[in-house]
Amino acid sequence: MVKYIGSKRALLPWITGVVAHINGISPIKDAVDLFSGSARVGHALKNMGFFVTANDLHTYAWVLAQTLVQANRNQYPPERILPILKRLQRLKGQPGWFTRTYCQESRFIQPHNGAKIEAIRERIELEAATDQILRAILLFSLMVAADKVDSTTGIQMAYLKRWAPRSFNSLRLEYPPLLAGDGLALQADALEIAPHLQADLIYLDPPYNQHSYLGNYHLWETLVRWDKPQTYGVARKRTEVQKHKSPFNSRRTARGAMERLLSSLRAKHLVLSFNNEGFFRAEEIEAMLKEWGYVVRMSQTHRRYVGARIGIYNPQGQKVGQVSHTENQEYLFVATHSKKVFNALRSKETRRLAG
Repeated sequence: MVKYIGSKRALLPWITGVVAHINGISPIKDAVDLFSGSARVGHALKNMGFFVTANDLHTYAWVLAQTLVQANRNQYPPERILPILKRLQRLKGQPGWFTRTYCQESRFIQPHNGAKIEAIRERIELEAATDQILRAILLFSLMVAADKVDSTTGIQMAYLKRWAPRSFNSLRLEYPPLLAGDGLALQADALEIAPHLQADLIYLDPPYNQHSYLGNYHLWETLVRWDKPQTYGVARKRTEVQKHKSPFNSRRTARGAMERLLSSLRAKHLVLSFNNEGFFRAEEIEAMLKEWGYVVRMSQTHRRYVGARIGIYNPQGQKVGQVSHTENQEYLFVATHSKKVFNALRSKETRRLAG
């Protein structure tokens, strides 16, 4: 899967463990991942046997969710997908707008891989002209392959001064980790769609500070939409990054957005991820959630993403900022209408803290 800040990769055992504990007390049939992002959590929830609805506003995230949550491995098995990937892999590179913009004017990917990406991306439209899920699966494979040969620290706000060693490798397409069973991927504003969704469990991982996910992963948005957008700056970001901001990305509007969201949710249980770099203190989140149900707060310490640990550099490769801290305090809040679930989770967390 792609490198993704906030992907919850390291936190998955913790999150799924908590959900499994809830499920053991109050059985869960379906779940919603409302800000699905990399779709890792939605994928893990589907793997637990739930029917999962994954939603995200950005097109690249929708493609990830279509692959990891909606696609059914029984309908798209390796014997169907691998021959297509092999045909795409054999294509010769065709350098064009993407190569010029992201491999020469900026240096996210080496030109030989950029040209290969362009050839494959063009052919995907022919291979999957009438099958949206097949198209998503092929795009997912291309995104992951490109991610493995990029030259960044994990986000696309900037690229490394010198080519990363992995960027010299050749692009390789692989079969995605599809799961058997059904799911649903939606592309909508979370605040607008939330009142129309209902599930036993809703997982929330909203943007928590001023950084836009569209800005952090603008390459994937362009690769998926293939629309040759107007760009700006050294990183050649899409100009829409400057215009479209989530209310969760502003300290001024985040509280109102969170309160509006929580008041619209219909579920037995909420699980919300946050950390101590966000706009809200843990106590503030607890207070908002208590309007919804019984609340348990859990926490763990985790290392920050690699870009935050190595420091801040300008486009000339000069260090311009200091590392303030290398670890985050990650929070998991469970809000539930079930006092039995509340008591069980509170006791579990108390025992953990007691060692």
